[in-house]
Amino acid sequence: MSDRFKIEGRFRRFAAAVTVLGTLATSSGYVAAEDLPGKGVTVRPLYNGIAEELFEAYVVKLGLEDLGYTVNEFSQAQIPLAHLAVASGDGDYYTPHWYPLHIAFAEKAGGDAKAHRVGTLAKDSIQGYSIDKATADKYGIKTIDQLKDPKIAKLFDVDGDGKADLYGCDPGWGCERIIEHHLDAYGLRDAVTHKQGEYFALIADAIQRIQSGKPILYYGWTPTWINAILRRGQNVVWLSVPFTALPDEQAGANTTVPRIGNLGFPVNTHHVFANTAFLEKNPAANKWFELVQIPIQDIDDENLLVHEGEKSNDAILGHAEAWKKAHLDQWNDWIAQAKQAAK
Repeated sequence: MSDRFKIEGRFRRFAAAVTVLGTLATSSGYVAAEDLPGKGVTVRPLYNGIAEELFEAYVVKLGLEDLGYTVNEFSQAQIPLAHLAVASGDGDYYTPHWYPLHIAFAEKAGGDAKAHRVGTLAKDSIQGYSIDKATADKYGIKTIDQLKDPKIAKLFDVDGDGKADLYGCDPGWGCERIIEHHLDAYGLRDAVTHKQGEYFALIADAIQRIQSGKPILYYGWTPTWINAILRRGQNVVWLSVPFTALPDEQAGANTTVPRIGNLGFPVNTHHVFANTAFLEKNPAANKWFELVQIPIQDIDDENLLVHEGEKSNDAILGHAEAWKKAHLDQWNDWIAQAKQAAK
């Protein structure tokens, strides 16, 4: 097991924890059927099909199974449709719901009466625009609105039309709405082309460009493996925005990150988005959703494993199981509290 986690960060310590703690079946102690509040209940989870977000979903699933629930394999749906499915009762929960990024999807699904976010699965997920450090240093580029200068915009022109090409956000993720809002708010519509498609295919091209010494402009976020490849302060730098401008439903959200500045995107938290009726009938699951939390760096580290080839469902499930074992004392306390909530 130890050879699998030769990366920096907390995942390096997971293997040692696995060796010490042994298998979950013998160490967790939560196996008595009469003590399992989820016994006889089948749960229908959804996720968005992005391998980099499956780790969080599997951590949530493992906890439900420890509570006795039978948890189906994940149904895959685009983020807006996943919210609608949970609210309509076609699924029981979706992971991870980003707040406030996904507010509009939750509202369109019918609001809290039908489904709502529960707990805080991860904190301090930031988003923003980045460019390669070499170009930033050479031309003194620090803010996104500097691209209104045609000479600056042309530096990031990939297709030869004179406009900067921004490697952007997939339609339906939510971030594309903010980017499109920014193009108007910051007067960049005539200077920047928002390149959209399959994000991880696009970003692979961006990585090749920077490795070839060419300028790049891209949207990115934490946590994701990209941050281990394009390291901020070494390869790339964040761009700040001149002022906060967000779609109406996110107005007032915090977009300023300490020691970085105003990135223009809300600082997000990750949550379980669950059907309200399901939560009312299953207080143990509700409590589990409220309690489980993963450090953002652990998600970043796991994402790097995905990028390095450990991206099958079985491999990602293995990452989640290793994380559980490495945090077993905390895990068992969460499970005990969730059981107590059902009494």
